[in-house]
Amino acid sequence: MEDNEKKSIENSLVEKSVKPYAASSRETAKMMNVQGIIYNLSFVIVLGTAIFFLRSGNITQGEFVMFFGYITFSYTPFFRLASFYRSYKRASVAIKRIFWLKGLVPEAMKHGNKTIKNFRGEIEFRNVYFSYNNGVEVLKDINLKISPGETVALVGESGVGKTTLSELILGYYKPLKGQILFDGVDIRKLKLKWMREQIAVVPQEISVFNDTLISNIKYANPSASKEDIVRAAKAANAHEFIIKLPKGYRTLVGERGIKLSTGQKQRLALTMAFLKNPKILLLDEPTASLDAMSEKKVQEGINKLIHGRTTIIIAHRFSTVKNADKIVVLDKGRIVEVGRHAELMKKKGKYFQLYSLQRGID
Repeated sequence: MEDNEKKSIENSLVEKSVKPYAASSRETAKMMNVQGIIYNLSFVIVLGTAIFFLRSGNITQGEFVMFFGYITFSYTPFFRLASFYRSYKRASVAIKRIFWLKGLVPEAMKHGNKTIKNFRGEIEFRNVYFSYNNGVEVLKDINLKISPGETVALVGESGVGKTTLSELILGYYKPLKGQILFDGVDIRKLKLKWMREQIAVVPQEISVFNDTLISNIKYANPSASKEDIVRAAKAANAHEFIIKLPKGYRTLVGERGIKLSTGQKQRLALTMAFLKNPKILLLDEPTASLDAMSEKKVQEGINKLIHGRTTIIIAHRFSTVKNADKIVVLDKGRIVEVGRHAELMKKKGKYFQLYSLQRGID
């Protein structure tokens, strides 16, 4: 999904959540106000009654004090009951969500059950058109063939359809028109689970669970041994920093990997890709947020990882795409140029403009 589309969805979700949150806050405030009014009003009534009884001689001063002690004790459970009620309502919502999640069915992508024996990693787009729910065409008449083991870079301004292309390959969406083929087979005929097992993604920001490093890495291949994991970490230039951590591979990384730097998380993503050993590799801005030293480490890992794999690189930084076998330039959802770096620079077209602009910014 493109940046503009993501921002639009995020804004929509925020707008949807504001009203329920405000309504919940108002109801909570009302309940607390009612509790306060009941308590204070009751206290005043009881106090007035007790003073009347005391002055008329119906109760002693000791009974008066004891009476108010009992009243105070009786209000504590009352307030706790209200607190328990709020907790119960929150828990009931959480339980409903849990059952909703349990009731979710796998993606209804209408994929077939076919697999490809000796899959080589060829990808082809044939007259592909695509649009999101808003009806605006994000991709228009995409025709592109990527040979097995070829490295292809997708470049262009934000919102031209680069990330959408990769998400179509993963089967997150279906083309509006046209076909996407793996080794000549339409991916809609392929088993979705098998298809995604052939692909590894190294995103700009990896999702990390609040667990140990080894558990996070094994997510890519649950059956992998410790030796396989160490071998993958060494190939990704991650082993060196991992063994320096307090508990090595058993170190807890914290929520969303807060205990790791951006560069370390990227090398962790490369480790997972090595461990998965896919035929197709998708690199989505893998070095966009890194400093020079971290970028060098990650780039070294990437160079080893892409060897012998069909690789698609999505990048704004042209330093990561200059050595690609093929550079595909997108503009307004269409492919406008295809070629190697030197060829496209000679054309002085869209790629030349983008490259020159970035050099000027750098």
